[in-house]
Amino acid sequence: MEDRHGPWGGPAQAQPPRTHRRLVWLAAVVALSAVIWGLSRLAPGRLSGNDWFAVWRGFLLLCVVSGGLVYATGRQLRRGARHAAIWVGVVAVLALGYTFRGDLLETALRVRGELLPAYAQAAGPHTLVVGQGEGGHYYIMGAVNGAPVRFLIDTGASDIVLDPADAARAGIDVASLDYGRLYGTANGTGHGATIAVEHLTVGPIAFAEVPVSINRAPMGASLLGMTFLQRLDAFEVRGGRMFLRWKG
Repeated sequence: MEDRHGPWGGPAQAQPPRTHRRLVWLAAVVALSAVIWGLSRLAPGRLSGNDWFAVWRGFLLLCVVSGGLVYATGRQLRRGARHAAIWVGVVAVLALGYTFRGDLLETALRVRGELLPAYAQAAGPHTLVVGQGEGGHYYIMGAVNGAPVRFLIDTGASDIVLDPADAARAGIDVASLDYGRLYGTANGTGHGATIAVEHLTVGPIAFAEVPVSINRAPMGASLLGMTFLQRLDAFEVRGGRMFLRWKG
């Protein structure tokens, strides 16, 4: 008797029966069709023509893709199941991330606030809390005319004072200013120029047409003095944190 597998061929492996698969696939297609038809009868007019087109297009695509399983081998089925499980996991993670995106964002902001105290955290309606930074000072990130500025909150300063580099980033021509104003600082007498900036924001706190002083010499950090703090409803230091409250 002729050996069709050759001297190195193993015994022929029986092919998995596909008749059973075809019957199961056909039954699933009929059942899904009945479900779609039943839903259309129970809720008439809920879907427009374009919506139904999308439903049936997805149904036909599912039939084509699932029909390939009828002729797949056991190894192909296992590989397909593994890939499907991976994609289900990816979709599940994305769905959970989208569902809890608010909580995740709040957690991320809290972590950032702990690692970088200058980034204020919300501590309730119309309340920001700032952690204590280096040297026991309180720094907070803000913006002047849309340009980011790192401020030192200084209750001993009367004005909002911008470092010349911060002022230049905010679009102010520092070279053309008149630095005729004299004021006392911890390092002696300072020279500054007074102007009004269009916008000053600290987190959700926003003010327009705010008078500020531009220091002629570099300062290392801009200052948020009493002209800013007095615009708030209240501010206090408690437990190594500064709370800023403003009116809605």
